[in-house]
Amino acid sequence: MKKTFILSAATAVTLAAGSAFAAGTGGHVTDYAFSFEGPFGSYDQDQLQRGLQVYTEICSGCHGLQYVPFRALEDLGYTDAEVRAYAENFFVPDTGPEALPGDERPAIPTDYFPGSALSNAPDLSLMAKARAGFHGPAGTGISQLVNGMGGAEYIASVLAGYTGEEQEQAGVILYENEAYGGYFAMSQPLWGDDVVYADGTEATLEQQAQDVAAFLMWAAEPKLEARKTAGITAVLFLGLLTVLLYLSNKKLWAPVKHRKENAPAE
Repeated sequence: MKKTFILSAATAVTLAAGSAFAAGTGGHVTDYAFSFEGPFGSYDQDQLQRGLQVYTEICSGCHGLQYVPFRALEDLGYTDAEVRAYAENFFVPDTGPEALPGDERPAIPTDYFPGSALSNAPDLSLMAKARAGFHGPAGTGISQLVNGMGGAEYIASVLAGYTGEEQEQAGVILYENEAYGGYFAMSQPLWGDDVVYADGTEATLEQQAQDVAAFLMWAAEPKLEARKTAGITAVLFLGLLTVLLYLSNKKLWAPVKHRKENAPAE
Protein backbone atom coordinates (compact mmCIF):
# COMPACT_ATOMS: atom_id res chain seq x y z
CA MET A 1 0.00 0.00 0.00
CA LYS A 2 1.36 3.38 -0.94
CA LYS A 3 2.68 5.37 1.98
CA THR A 4 0.99 8.75 2.24
CA PHE A 5 1.71 11.84 4.21
CA ILE A 6 -1.48 13.47 5.49
CA LEU A 7 0.31 16.63 6.46
CA SER A 8 1.80 16.85 2.98
CA ALA A 9 -1.59 16.75 1.31
CA ALA A 10 -2.99 19.34 3.68
CA THR A 11 -0.14 21.81 3.30
CA ALA A 12 1.38 21.22 -0.13
CA VAL A 13 4.36 23.34 -1.05
CA THR A 14 3.58 25.04 -4.37
CA LEU A 15 6.72 27.05 -5.08
CA ALA A 16 6.37 27.73 -8.78
CA ALA A 17 4.85 30.97 -9.95
CA GLY A 18 2.85 29.01 -12.50
CA SER A 19 0.64 27.69 -9.72
CA ALA A 20 -0.20 31.16 -8.47
CA PHE A 21 -3.43 32.94 -9.33
CA ALA A 22 -2.22 36.42 -8.45
CA ALA A 23 1.08 37.78 -9.69
CA GLY A 24 3.45 39.28 -7.18
CA THR A 25 5.27 42.55 -7.66
CA GLY A 26 8.58 41.40 -6.19
CA GLY A 27 8.97 41.17 -2.45
CA HIS A 28 11.69 41.03 0.16
CA VAL A 29 14.12 38.12 -0.05
CA THR A 30 16.27 37.42 3.01
CA ASP A 31 19.96 36.88 2.39
CA TYR A 32 20.43 33.70 4.38
CA ALA A 33 23.99 32.48 4.98
CA PHE A 34 24.10 29.04 3.37
CA SER A 35 27.27 26.99 3.76
CA PHE A 36 27.50 26.24 0.02
CA GLU A 37 27.76 29.87 -1.05
CA GLY A 38 30.95 31.36 -2.41
CA PRO A 39 33.77 29.77 -4.42
CA PHE A 40 34.92 27.67 -1.45
CA GLY A 41 31.50 26.81 -0.01
CA SER A 42 30.33 23.25 0.52
CA TYR A 43 27.12 21.54 1.53
CA ASP A 44 26.37 20.95 5.20
CA GLN A 45 25.55 17.24 5.25
CA ASP A 46 23.54 17.51 8.48
CA GLN A 47 21.43 20.31 6.99
CA LEU A 48 20.80 18.30 3.83
CA GLN A 49 19.59 15.35 5.91
CA ARG A 50 17.24 17.63 7.82
CA GLY A 51 16.03 19.09 4.53
CA LEU A 52 15.33 15.61 3.21
CA GLN A 53 13.25 14.93 6.31
CA VAL A 54 11.21 18.10 5.75
CA TYR A 55 10.74 17.19 2.09
CA THR A 56 9.68 13.65 2.98
CA GLU A 57 7.22 14.57 5.71
CA ILE A 58 5.86 17.86 4.34
CA CYS A 59 6.39 18.10 0.58
CA SER A 60 6.56 14.65 -1.00
CA GLY A 61 2.83 13.93 -0.79
CA CYS A 62 2.28 16.38 -3.67
CA HIS A 63 5.66 17.42 -5.07
CA GLY A 64 8.12 15.15 -6.84
CA LEU A 65 11.85 15.02 -7.48
CA GLN A 66 11.73 13.18 -10.76
CA TYR A 67 15.31 14.02 -11.77
CA VAL A 68 16.89 12.81 -8.52
CA PRO A 69 17.81 9.10 -8.17
CA PHE A 70 17.45 7.52 -4.75
CA ARG A 71 21.04 6.27 -4.92
CA ALA A 72 22.22 9.90 -4.87
CA LEU A 73 21.17 10.05 -1.21
CA GLU A 74 24.38 8.21 -0.39
CA ASP A 75 26.08 11.57 -1.01
CA LEU A 76 24.17 12.85 2.03
CA GLY A 77 25.90 10.31 4.26
CA TYR A 78 23.38 7.48 4.14
CA THR A 79 24.47 3.88 3.74
CA ASP A 80 23.25 1.64 0.93
CA ALA A 81 20.96 -0.19 3.37
CA GLU A 82 19.47 3.10 4.61
CA VAL A 83 18.88 4.28 1.04
CA ARG A 84 17.15 0.99 0.18
CA ALA A 85 14.93 1.25 3.25
CA TYR A 86 14.05 4.86 2.42
CA ALA A 87 13.31 4.12 -1.24
CA GLU A 88 10.83 1.41 -0.27
CA ASN A 89 8.54 4.14 1.12
CA PHE A 90 7.88 5.27 -2.45
CA PHE A 91 6.16 3.43 -5.27
CA VAL A 92 7.08 3.58 -8.95
CA PRO A 93 5.48 2.06 -12.06
CA ASP A 94 6.21 -1.65 -12.39
CA THR A 95 7.62 -2.36 -15.85
CA GLY A 96 8.38 -6.03 -15.26
CA PRO A 97 7.44 -8.69 -17.84
CA GLU A 98 4.42 -9.83 -15.81
CA ALA A 99 3.27 -6.38 -14.73
CA LEU A 100 -0.15 -5.11 -15.74
CA PRO A 101 -0.86 -1.49 -16.73
CA GLY A 102 -1.01 0.65 -13.62
CA ASP A 103 0.92 -1.81 -11.44
CA GLU A 104 3.41 -0.32 -9.01
CA ARG A 105 6.27 -1.64 -6.91
CA PRO A 106 8.41 -0.28 -4.06
CA ALA A 107 11.27 1.82 -5.38
CA ILE A 108 14.89 0.67 -5.28
CA PRO A 109 18.06 2.83 -5.18
CA THR A 110 18.43 2.86 -8.99
CA ASP A 111 14.93 4.35 -9.38
CA TYR A 112 14.19 8.05 -9.39
CA PHE A 113 11.91 9.87 -6.98
CA PRO A 114 8.31 9.90 -8.25
CA GLY A 115 7.00 12.95 -10.04
CA SER A 116 4.46 15.33 -8.56
CA ALA A 117 1.17 13.77 -7.50
CA LEU A 118 -0.86 16.85 -8.47
CA SER A 119 -0.96 18.52 -11.87
CA ASN A 120 -0.58 21.99 -10.33
CA ALA A 121 2.25 20.95 -8.00
CA PRO A 122 5.56 21.63 -9.76
CA ASP A 123 8.42 19.18 -9.56
CA LEU A 124 11.08 20.43 -7.15
CA SER A 125 14.15 18.79 -8.71
CA LEU A 126 15.40 21.96 -10.40
CA MET A 127 13.41 24.53 -8.44
CA ALA A 128 16.39 26.14 -6.67
CA LYS A 129 18.32 26.34 -9.93
CA ALA A 130 15.34 27.76 -11.82
CA ARG A 131 14.91 30.51 -9.23
CA ALA A 132 18.63 31.33 -9.02
CA GLY A 133 18.34 34.32 -11.35
CA PHE A 134 15.17 35.70 -9.82
CA HIS A 135 16.69 39.15 -9.48
CA GLY A 136 18.94 41.23 -11.67
CA PRO A 137 18.29 42.74 -15.10
CA ALA A 138 16.61 40.32 -17.50
CA GLY A 139 17.12 37.45 -15.07
CA THR A 140 20.90 37.55 -15.37
CA GLY A 141 21.39 36.82 -11.69
CA ILE A 142 23.67 39.81 -11.09
CA SER A 143 22.51 40.07 -7.49
CA GLN A 144 23.34 36.42 -6.93
CA LEU A 145 26.86 37.02 -8.22
CA VAL A 146 27.43 40.18 -6.18
CA ASN A 147 25.43 39.48 -3.02
CA GLY A 148 25.54 35.68 -2.94
CA MET A 149 21.75 35.43 -3.13
CA GLY A 150 20.05 32.80 -5.24
CA GLY A 151 17.29 30.25 -5.48
CA ALA A 152 17.81 28.79 -2.02
CA GLU A 153 17.31 32.23 -0.43
CA TYR A 154 14.16 32.76 -2.47
CA ILE A 155 12.67 29.38 -1.49
CA ALA A 156 13.47 29.84 2.21
CA SER A 157 12.10 33.38 2.15
CA VAL A 158 8.85 32.27 0.53
CA LEU A 159 8.35 29.44 3.02
CA ALA A 160 8.91 31.82 5.94
CA GLY A 161 7.26 34.86 4.36
CA TYR A 162 3.53 34.38 5.01
CA THR A 163 1.76 37.30 6.68
CA GLY A 164 -1.42 35.44 7.61
CA GLU A 165 -3.55 37.66 5.36
CA GLU A 166 -5.96 36.00 2.93
CA GLN A 167 -8.28 37.12 0.17
CA GLU A 168 -10.71 35.38 -2.12
CA GLN A 169 -10.68 35.81 -5.88
CA ALA A 170 -13.00 33.92 -8.21
CA GLY A 171 -13.76 31.44 -5.45
CA VAL A 172 -10.10 30.76 -4.76
CA ILE A 173 -8.39 31.59 -1.47
CA LEU A 174 -5.09 33.43 -1.97
CA TYR A 175 -2.42 33.93 0.66
CA GLU A 176 -0.19 36.97 1.10
CA ASN A 177 3.53 36.36 1.08
CA GLU A 178 6.19 39.03 1.67
CA ALA A 179 8.88 37.27 -0.37
CA TYR A 180 6.53 36.68 -3.30
CA GLY A 181 5.38 40.28 -3.15
CA GLY A 182 1.65 39.66 -3.24
CA TYR A 183 -1.01 36.99 -2.98
CA PHE A 184 -0.77 33.53 -4.47
CA ALA A 185 -2.49 30.15 -4.21
CA MET A 186 -0.05 28.47 -1.88
CA SER A 187 -1.23 27.87 1.64
CA GLN A 188 1.39 28.09 4.36
CA PRO A 189 3.18 24.71 4.46
CA LEU A 190 5.51 25.27 7.43
CA TRP A 191 4.53 26.54 10.85
CA GLY A 192 7.39 25.53 13.12
CA ASP A 193 7.78 22.19 14.89
CA ASP A 194 6.24 20.44 11.86
CA VAL A 195 8.91 17.75 12.14
CA VAL A 196 11.02 16.27 14.92
CA TYR A 197 14.60 16.38 13.69
CA ALA A 198 16.56 13.20 14.20
CA ASP A 199 19.68 15.20 15.22
CA GLY A 200 17.83 17.16 17.90
CA THR A 201 17.89 20.52 16.09
CA GLU A 202 15.00 22.79 17.07
CA ALA A 203 12.52 22.76 14.20
CA THR A 204 11.63 26.44 14.03
CA LEU A 205 9.89 27.86 10.99
CA GLU A 206 13.03 29.51 9.60
CA GLN A 207 15.19 26.48 10.39
CA GLN A 208 12.88 24.17 8.43
CA ALA A 209 12.64 26.67 5.57
CA GLN A 210 16.43 26.95 5.28
CA ASP A 211 16.96 23.21 5.60
CA VAL A 212 14.54 22.22 2.85
CA ALA A 213 15.83 25.08 0.66
CA ALA A 214 19.39 23.76 1.07
CA PHE A 215 18.20 20.25 0.21
CA LEU A 216 16.49 21.52 -2.94
CA MET A 217 19.69 23.36 -3.88
CA TRP A 218 21.52 20.04 -3.59
CA ALA A 219 18.79 18.33 -5.65
CA ALA A 220 19.32 20.91 -8.40
CA GLU A 221 23.14 21.01 -8.10
CA PRO A 222 24.36 17.69 -6.63
CA LYS A 223 27.82 18.16 -8.18
CA LEU A 224 28.21 21.76 -7.04
CA GLU A 225 31.29 21.08 -4.91
CA ALA A 226 33.01 19.13 -7.69
CA ARG A 227 32.35 21.93 -10.17
CA LYS A 228 33.74 24.51 -7.74
CA THR A 229 36.88 22.43 -7.25
CA ALA A 230 37.32 22.06 -11.00
CA GLY A 231 36.75 25.78 -11.52
CA ILE A 232 39.26 26.83 -8.86
CA THR A 233 41.82 24.39 -10.27
CA ALA A 234 41.30 25.80 -13.77
CA VAL A 235 41.68 29.40 -12.55
CA LEU A 236 44.90 28.57 -10.69
CA PHE A 237 46.26 26.71 -13.72
CA LEU A 238 45.42 29.57 -16.07
CA GLY A 239 46.97 32.07 -13.67
CA LEU A 240 50.20 30.07 -13.49
CA LEU A 241 50.20 29.63 -17.27
CA THR A 242 49.78 33.38 -17.73
CA VAL A 243 52.79 34.10 -15.52
CA LEU A 244 54.94 31.52 -17.34
CA LEU A 245 53.94 32.87 -20.75
CA TYR A 246 54.74 36.41 -19.64
CA LEU A 247 58.18 35.44 -18.32
CA SER A 248 58.89 33.35 -21.43
CA ASN A 249 57.93 36.27 -23.65
CA LYS A 250 60.22 38.61 -21.71
CA LYS A 251 63.12 36.16 -21.99
CA LEU A 252 62.67 35.46 -25.71
CA TRP A 253 62.39 39.09 -26.75
CA ALA A 254 64.91 40.58 -24.32
CA PRO A 255 67.92 40.13 -26.70
CA VAL A 256 66.00 41.72 -29.56
CA LYS A 257 64.98 44.65 -27.43
CA HIS A 258 68.55 45.01 -26.15
CA ARG A 259 69.96 45.12 -29.71
CA LYS A 260 67.47 47.78 -30.73
CA GLU A 261 68.37 49.91 -27.74
CA ASN A 262 72.13 49.66 -28.48
CA ALA A 263 71.87 50.08 -32.25
CA PRO A 264 73.73 53.21 -33.51
CA ALA A 265 71.58 56.06 -34.58
CA GLU A 266 71.55 56.75 -38.33
